[in-house]
Amino acid sequence: MNLSLGNNDLGDIVNSDRNHVWHHLSQHKRYETSDPLMIIEGKGMRVWDANGKEYLDGVSGGVWTVNVGYGRESIADAVRDQLVKMNYFAHSAGNVPAALFAEKLIEKMPGMSRVYYSNSGSEANEKAYKIVRQIAHAKYGGKKHKILYRERDYHGTTITALSSCGQNQRKDQYGPFTPGFVEVPHCMEYRSQFGPCSDYGIRAARAIEEVILREGPDTVGAMVLEPITAGGGVIVPPEGYWETVQEICRKYDVLLHIDEVVCGLGRTGKWFGYQHYGIQPDMVTMAKGVASGYAAISCTVTTENVFNQFKSDPSDPMSYFRDISTFGGCAAGPAAALENMRIIEDENLLDNVNVMGDYLLARLHALADKHPIVGDVRGKGLFCGVELVLDRQTKEPVPESVAQAIVANCLANGVLIGATNRSIDTYNNTLCLSPALICTRDDLDQIIDAIDHALGQVAEQL
Repeated sequence: MNLSLGNNDLGDIVNSDRNHVWHHLSQHKRYETSDPLMIIEGKGMRVWDANGKEYLDGVSGGVWTVNVGYGRESIADAVRDQLVKMNYFAHSAGNVPAALFAEKLIEKMPGMSRVYYSNSGSEANEKAYKIVRQIAHAKYGGKKHKILYRERDYHGTTITALSSCGQNQRKDQYGPFTPGFVEVPHCMEYRSQFGPCSDYGIRAARAIEEVILREGPDTVGAMVLEPITAGGGVIVPPEGYWETVQEICRKYDVLLHIDEVVCGLGRTGKWFGYQHYGIQPDMVTMAKGVASGYAAISCTVTTENVFNQFKSDPSDPMSYFRDISTFGGCAAGPAAALENMRIIEDENLLDNVNVMGDYLLARLHALADKHPIVGDVRGKGLFCGVELVLDRQTKEPVPESVAQAIVANCLANGVLIGATNRSIDTYNNTLCLSPALICTRDDLDQIIDAIDHALGQVAEQL
């Protein structure tokens, strides 16, 4: 790889970063004595830092985003061509790529109908919450406004998105929060709230019904859930869960909002995670993999029934969805998304996700057989988690520092993996893997071998 910084000096760039950039999720005190990691080039599943060191990326850009890999010239060309032709106009008007991508997207989502554009997962979820609240006022006198969210789920970083966050450490120091959000229990069978049971999925769903009845069905307007809990530990809902959740939502006239920001666009082996479970949501939100990080875009997708509740007498100035996303009108996002979807289709990447996902899970289960520190392995497609414990019998979680030491060991050996961090008290103990949809067996072997080595080294120190 021919790395180039142009006419810029590496030392000057690092100093500019240290002196002026505020990094995400970072304690900057450490940069007084060490340099921040600076990634300057990528190709396929590999990236290079400013010192020329190569890394195999097992987390698709660090936050589950670069689904089709780095260096896709056709996506960059599509964005460039669109920006030259027409870069932006407020989305109260239409543009060509937005119309074409909406049509392509709806083809992948039977039962869904309308696409509302914005530019981040947090914003997409905020739009859905506003839809629920406006329906509550227009149809129920404001009473049916509460939104349920699930323990361990995450839906974004704004104050209202954090109001629907089931991860206490992410919320710490950011209250007070938007009222009207109510937590329901998690569905993690490995840490069952009910003890051993043969129908855990159904029982976990029925626990949601108990919350609805406690709050009053006439006050609950919607429920937002990840199809597979992501940053809360890669939790795959057990058998019977989703079908029962949908039954409960229909029984009490509760809109079902599925947050596909992480799972959407192929990560789990189908276009969307919810499609594994035979359910029909009322709203679906998505962001990260929609354009694989080549342009900012998010979508709030609804059924025609939801959309129609905002079509009424034009003489009523308050009847339509009075919302705007400035950069939802940027044509670069849907242009990139169209080409991203074409790549997934033409390269049969969903098939690759299923084949490679089976291989990844098999290798992770082999790690569990070898290392007692591995308490549980779970996942679907190319989205997997490895929960680490000090004792398999008691399931006592390892401290967060242990999981982070494994991440650091892999990093030192040229492999990027993730781990839950500063999210949930005592349970920041899950390694997270989400390699690009293009990955090969050799890529996965390199990732697993690095984890194997790290588990061995770190376990010796416990």
